[in-house]
Amino acid sequence: EIEALGARMYELATQMPGFVSYKDYIAEDSEAVAIVEFESYETLGAWRRHPEHVAAQEAGRARFFEDYRVSVCEVSRDYVWAASS
Repeated sequence: EIEALGARMYELATQMPGFVSYKDYIAEDSEAVAIVEFESYETLGAWRRHPEHVAAQEAGRARFFEDYRVSVCEVSRDYVWAASS
């Protein structure tokens, strides 16, 4: 059930204006992290207030999670390095 909800949230998030990227990771101990990137605080705020997203968060608290953490971050430096072919 949580997988279907996560898939729906991914589908919605990727359609939101300002969406940049989504990545998720699961550690060996089953701890999970999802990183969702938007181009601005305004577009992130629209995602935060999306009615289906709000309902999914409520379902997460009621049915799936004992606790979770949300961190909103601002990139202070970003660069890419690639070896020449």
